[in-house]
Amino acid sequence: MAPPRARALLLPLAAATVLVASTIFLFAAAGASRWRPADTGLPVPATPADFSAIPVRVRVTSAAKGQELSFLDENGRPDDPGSGSAAAAGPGRCDPRNAAVRVFVYDMPLEFHFGLLGWAPPPGDGGGVWPDVRGGAVPRYPGGLNQQHSVEYWLTLDLLASSSGAPCGPAVRVADSRDADVIFVPFFASLSYNRHSKAVPPEKVSRDMYLQEKLVRFLVAQPEWKRSGGTDHVVVAHHPNSLLHARSALFPAVFVLSDFGRYHPRVASLEKDLIAPYRHMAKTFVNDTAGFDDRPTLLYFRGAIYRKEGGNIRQELYNMLKDEKDVFFSFGSVQDHGVSKASQGMHSSKFCLNIAGDTPSSNRLFDAIVSHCVPVIISDDIELPYEDILDYSKFSIFVRSSDAIKKGYLMRLIKGINKHRWTRMWKRLKEVDKHFEYQFPSHKDDAVQMIWQALARKVPSIRLKAHRYRRSSRSERGSK
Repeated sequence: MAPPRARALLLPLAAATVLVASTIFLFAAAGASRWRPADTGLPVPATPADFSAIPVRVRVTSAAKGQELSFLDENGRPDDPGSGSAAAAGPGRCDPRNAAVRVFVYDMPLEFHFGLLGWAPPPGDGGGVWPDVRGGAVPRYPGGLNQQHSVEYWLTLDLLASSSGAPCGPAVRVADSRDADVIFVPFFASLSYNRHSKAVPPEKVSRDMYLQEKLVRFLVAQPEWKRSGGTDHVVVAHHPNSLLHARSALFPAVFVLSDFGRYHPRVASLEKDLIAPYRHMAKTFVNDTAGFDDRPTLLYFRGAIYRKEGGNIRQELYNMLKDEKDVFFSFGSVQDHGVSKASQGMHSSKFCLNIAGDTPSSNRLFDAIVSHCVPVIISDDIELPYEDILDYSKFSIFVRSSDAIKKGYLMRLIKGINKHRWTRMWKRLKEVDKHFEYQFPSHKDDAVQMIWQALARKVPSIRLKAHRYRRSSRSERGSK
């Protein structure tokens, strides 16, 4: 029989052998013809429940270090969300017992979040990774089109405020992950893609890809991930191209997305994930009294006309509608005061077109909502934020793409909506526009709080998946 020291040295070797064998098996099962996300060799899991299929390079640790947390800690404390919530609140903090969702936030290095904004802790701060949000002076997010995918920034600020004496909202940050309903991953994935997706010579790997690979290694090494297989983790990847190289490895997590256009259904789905609104670029129409007779333009569209993938319909509609009376259909961009012109145009229009582009969703829908211009949605695969509680048909018109390109169909439909029906939708738009406002501090039922409430409604399903994962993982260990 080998001496104790020899047996201890064999443990990491055995673990490494199992990891390599599992990886080889996964790649063999995937097959050459399997779908893979663009520019990545990571295989798609065989089934949504296959949490072992995380093909990343991780440092093998000893069995003791990799041991999963038990249901009782060393003090006999139950491993149950909420068991220590009152103590976790602390003086001047929101009580997690009153929160819709309790959130643990990883204290990840600056390079993943506010460091991407150029922020660094002040001298003498002791190396902290979070800005002090109590005074309201927070690091600024870049302007322009960066803003439309800034969801992770607003959610992170809201969580920091919840533990800094701010008024309580639906989500409250907790200090102990065992008290949490979900684990929040503070990676500003959209900003990372927008600013660092291209390699800068002499580097051959972009900073964005480097951060994604580092993110995966970090997460799968955490006891929180091992405890649930990642099913209770929340990752925001709102830009359609963000997290491109890591998404298939992190698929058990709840993704917060703009749509599913560039995701394989085994990686993202409405059942598992959340759709969040874009941050609108148009100016909110405050104190809007411009009713039906005060909006001279019948139908409005300003934006890119020639698009890839599913956006070809824009060009077809342009050719059909460009000469129609009371219709404004024109190319536009953010240059030459494009956002300001679009705001003015939407504020003076009865209906605003939202047509599928490169992806099913676009920021234009949310610009129309806050302009109180009734959206005409022509996007067959679109998914909408908070649709489980918000009936979009009460303030939007939906048209199938196949119908929209029929000669005369769209104009007959729009002209057939009388003043009374339009006014009902306009009034409803003025009631719901607050749900699409991102702001700090967050306000009641704004976009930030609506996202947290949508996540809270998924907590029972998240908890079920985590419990099932623990059951299966414990059963596998017991059979060895």
